[in-house]
Amino acid sequence: MEPTTLIGAISVLAAGLCIAIGGIGPALGEGNVAANALRAMAQQPDEAGNITKTMYIAMAMVESTAIYAFVVTMMIMYANPFWNYAIEAASK
Repeated sequence: MEPTTLIGAISVLAAGLCIAIGGIGPALGEGNVAANALRAMAQQPDEAGNITKTMYIAMAMVESTAIYAFVVTMMIMYANPFWNYAIEAASK
């Protein structure tokens, strides 16, 4: 197998694993935040406004982890530093 083909295949596999693993944690975290916020609102309906604000802030923080995983995935796919090395090595 040619080096460029191998690097491309490994890059696609790494990107898939990165977005898959990087998406599971935030999804579970957001579900946990929403469930606990709803439970707190059911127990204290008067504080629903404050709980909702805090819930949105917490969900934004949890979602940033998924965004970081997406950015790393895009870097692996489109800004891979090994491509230039492989192309130069293949042309020699």
